[in-house]
Amino acid sequence: MNRIVVLGSSGSIGTNCLDVVAAHGERLQVVGLSVHRRWEKLVEQVRRFHPRWAIVADDTCLAAVTKADLPQGTEWSFGASEMERIAGHPDVDTVVCAIVGAAGLRSTFAALETGKRVAIANKETLVVGGPLVTQLAARTGAELLPVDSEHSAVFQALRCGRRKDVKRIVLTASGGPFRGWSREQLKDVTKEQALAHPTWNMGPKITVDSATMMNKALEIIEARWLFGLEPDQVDVVVHPQSVVHSMVEFLDGSTIAQLSPPDMKLPIQYALTYPERWTGVSPTMDWKRAVQLTFQPPDFDAFPALGLGYEVARRGGTTGAVLNAANEVAVERFLKGTLRFDQIAAACRAVLDHHTYDPTPTLSGLLQQDAWAREETLRWNS
Repeated sequence: MNRIVVLGSSGSIGTNCLDVVAAHGERLQVVGLSVHRRWEKLVEQVRRFHPRWAIVADDTCLAAVTKADLPQGTEWSFGASEMERIAGHPDVDTVVCAIVGAAGLRSTFAALETGKRVAIANKETLVVGGPLVTQLAARTGAELLPVDSEHSAVFQALRCGRRKDVKRIVLTASGGPFRGWSREQLKDVTKEQALAHPTWNMGPKITVDSATMMNKALEIIEARWLFGLEPDQVDVVVHPQSVVHSMVEFLDGSTIAQLSPPDMKLPIQYALTYPERWTGVSPTMDWKRAVQLTFQPPDFDAFPALGLGYEVARRGGTTGAVLNAANEVAVERFLKGTLRFDQIAAACRAVLDHHTYDPTPTLSGLLQQDAWAREETLRWNS
């Protein structure tokens, strides 16, 4: 029985993960769940899965909750530090890190420090602290398995050859709702337009990241550290159908791709069951129907976030923490109407340019830069 903690269980990744667990209840067991504020949703999940622990990270919610609201038989706690406690608990085998943003960094470290399998859907952890994360996993023997569809595809394709024979990887991008738009057109993008993703059903922050292509910039950085690659070994191609999730090209010219309909339950399940493959709960390809798959290069002028991703992948150090924090705040400002869509990347550029760069930061140093970048982005005006 694989004993699983899901951090961020109320989000898209978290709910999909619980669907996978429900389909394989004879081999997967939820022992811990956490949400940020949505304690009512957590109550529903606790009643369904009966975990040992349930955590609401925002302890200000405590005032709204009475003991009578909470199902019995589960240990309830409030506060972000509680996530670290259960992530490192000896009665846990796998931690699914599905918290959006840098908030998941400490709990991921707690899981890695105790040598667990970490199914990482929180790309920001590797963006912010890539070298620290991978070095820690190597030291403790922890497994770091990707849940992002693109990185899961790379991870699966890498099984087909030796790591030293990899020439490059190719991350696919849907292009979001503004594929083919010019930089000038993007000045007038509305919140409603940015949240209307043509392929994936995701939370608002990740959906906006897809529209700016910042999500692909963050994935470039994540792939650089997760797979031990040089930045110039990571390419991006726009693939609107979102069927080819990514590819690996080997030195002999062979390219291995992973294909499936766009559904997050497949990469989640693979991270939970690796190296085994179990009967899936996701839709499969119907190869009896005609299908057309198209690929095109990305537009770096219209989507400058991509260039920021490559720059941060090359420089490392504190740049990942600063870019990630600036982007989180810039997206929040866009959703609140205090920043234009095309200013998201511009704000990130400005904050990145003005930070005090450290090539070899500690975790504490990264968190300090994270806090600084958030304040700077709140104040930024073009």
